[in-house]
Amino acid sequence: MGEDILDCVIVGAGPAGLTAAIYLARFRRRVRVVESGASRAGWIPRTHNLPGYPDGIRGKTLLARMRRQAEKYGAEIVRGRVEGIVRREGVFALDTDAGPLTARTVILATGVVDNLPDIPGLEDGVAPGLVRICPICDGYEVIGQSVGVIGYDDHCAREAVFLRTYSDEVAFIHVGPDPLPAATRKVLTGAGVELIESAEPAVTIEKRKITAFDFGTGEPRRFDVVYSALGITPRVRLAVDAGAKLDAGGRLIVGDHQETSVPGLYAAGDVVRGLNQISTAEGEAAIAATDIHNRLRG
Repeated sequence: MGEDILDCVIVGAGPAGLTAAIYLARFRRRVRVVESGASRAGWIPRTHNLPGYPDGIRGKTLLARMRRQAEKYGAEIVRGRVEGIVRREGVFALDTDAGPLTARTVILATGVVDNLPDIPGLEDGVAPGLVRICPICDGYEVIGQSVGVIGYDDHCAREAVFLRTYSDEVAFIHVGPDPLPAATRKVLTGAGVELIESAEPAVTIEKRKITAFDFGTGEPRRFDVVYSALGITPRVRLAVDAGAKLDAGGRLIVGDHQETSVPGLYAAGDVVRGLNQISTAEGEAAIAATDIHNRLRG
């Protein structure tokens, strides 16, 4: 199977996976990207946090440009799903829904899944930017606006406190089954964050500008922007099945060059650490791709 062995298979075509593909293709490596078409970056209405885009860029536009760049240099990008990865005799066998693949190295750029609240109507606000997920990415865009933060515990509440950097009108909408600890309530009060207790709020989008919450108490509450602070779930099943180790937060443990605990299996992007930033994902992918090239040269 010598001629059929790829230098690298990249799982995922978000910013991390496509950056790795660009680097490896320019290193003149045989690289194939397998992607499901569900990159989290495609959700972004417009990011203003990515260096080099002072007027911002849509997530889908960014992905399309990166894809064209990778393909220009010879990277092959195919739609599909990887069901399993096994390392045998120094190479990786990948089971995909389009058939088996064999590669000397693998980069996992599988990302994370957002834990969106089960609130009717909320998903309609994602595309127009009324419902946001990352306060680090776009907290600046809510300066002076009224902000609601949906969460269930102390960690979520601290995201509401963080957003006080940008707005004087921040409310924490508590949807958890358990009462907030007294210490958390004290932190919210001290930061000037309003606490709204609600088990089952309902949402409507008015004129694509305002999200309105009905808490069943009469007049609905309106916010210019609502943040979901319910966290994420890393896509790590493939890595775990292959024998890779996780940290306490459920992310993949990697070394200085993005290699997991399985030799030749690398990871980059949101699946590795909790910052969840495009620029970080791209940097990690560049490190992984360069290390793979040097490894294969040897």
